Amino acid sequence: MTAEPTPTLCTICNLREAQTEADQELCPSCAALARAVQEQPEVMKRLWLRHRNEAILPEAIPQPIEGEAELPEVLDGKRYRTIDRDRNKWYLSVSEVNGKPVEIFASTAFDRDHELQARIANLTTITRLISLLLRHIFLGEPVTFDKCLKQIQRSSRQKNDLPDMLYGVLNRYHHGKTS
Repeated sequence: MTAEPTPTLCTICNLREAQTEADQELCPSCAALARAVQEQPEVMKRLWLRHRNEAILPEAIPQPIEGEAELPEVLDGKRYRTIDRDRNKWYLSVSEVNGKPVEIFASTAFDRDHELQARIANLTTITRLISLLLRHIFLGEPVTFDKCLKQIQRSSRQKNDLPDMLYGVLNRYHHGKTS
């Protein structure tokens, strides 16, 4: 009397006999599920979130970018309209790469106002530095002292505005020149 081989159970459901073809450890039902996971990951993420109330996969680990990152010429983005406490309308534009923010810009229609010019220069400094940090977080671009100085210098609108003064003071620390 010859012993029959023990059937291999499906590695997912343990209820049905596994197939011996491409999905050799899965039954036909679980093989269909595995194909859906592979071919429709967004659907699977939504289902998991709905039924488990947690993200199914951790966020992708960004690959470090050596040197200065070159962003594409055209980026997806969103524009948000806000109103400040002085009732000025501001437009905040967020540029995205793969749905992740990598730049932020702020503008207003009231840029002829002298007092607002100083605020815009300060805001430009903030948004440039935030953009540098966003590229570091989501694209792995290194943040260096030189890049910080460059962004502060580029945000200055006139001599002796706050960004110009920040640049002047911080530039003294560039390459150890603190005299």
